[in-house]
Amino acid sequence: MAQTRLACLLTLLSTHCCFSVLAVVLRTNDGSPWTDEFDKIELSCLIESISTTNPRIEWKKITSEGPSYVYFEKKISGDLENRAVIREPATLLITNATRSDTAKYRCEVTAADDQKSFDEIVIDLVVRVKPVVPKCSVPKSVPFGKSAELSCVEDEGFPKSQYQWFKNREEIPDDPKTSLKFFNSSYTLNADTGTLKFIAVRKEDAGEYFCRAKNDAGYAECTAQKMEVYDIDLLGIILGVLVVVIVLTCITVGICCAYKQGYFSSQKQTGNNYKVPAKGDGVDYVRTEDEGDFRHKSSFVI
Repeated sequence: MAQTRLACLLTLLSTHCCFSVLAVVLRTNDGSPWTDEFDKIELSCLIESISTTNPRIEWKKITSEGPSYVYFEKKISGDLENRAVIREPATLLITNATRSDTAKYRCEVTAADDQKSFDEIVIDLVVRVKPVVPKCSVPKSVPFGKSAELSCVEDEGFPKSQYQWFKNREEIPDDPKTSLKFFNSSYTLNADTGTLKFIAVRKEDAGEYFCRAKNDAGYAECTAQKMEVYDIDLLGIILGVLVVVIVLTCITVGICCAYKQGYFSSQKQTGNNYKVPAKGDGVDYVRTEDEGDFRHKSSFVI
């Protein structure tokens, strides 16, 4: 019985050894490496076992447009042609990473003499990009008690930037109730979109504001901008409206009086108007010196 078990164990060991020798097996030290832009990064592709002396090694970059060759027939190609090298036997070293290098990379090894002649590993590379100076919008002045919105936008950073707002060089907390200095403020802060919205500004909300965009690669800030909060002079507004109404009323009354007095009459009668008598009976009349005394100038024509 013991001899039978020993024989089975030897058989398994020999089978395992045989399989190891006749199979190509790959592994990597890091399946999800990252680096900052313009730094170097190593995509490790290690051959644990192989029996073929001259295997075929290929690297492919996999994007939404499909796979493309990075290393083929012992040559670096594509975007990495002058920025990468192969470290024996199959590790890919990128010496100057850019944001366009963020993608999945597949290492493929083909061993014609092995029983398991092919193996591959996929490595997901992330190249982090530091944010640029964000575009900030801060209102210069806001009436007391009115709403106000501050915005901050940055599109270059990768991964996507998160946003922080500062007032007079002090960070504004996401929740005003967590800070004694901002406890009475009524605002909402969205770290994903970079918007800071005041529901009703107070005098204490006046100050210099700036925004910071940050991610794992670093951060960038915009220039501080001053926001003022002023009171609305209701009494002054009411008095101004009353003055305008009084002035308009006076002008209207003056125009009406002028019309009644005839200052805007289009015609004025001067002297006496005389009507010329109709001449339909064939008789000419001559006016004498005495008004109203007319005589015949000529006889009737029959």
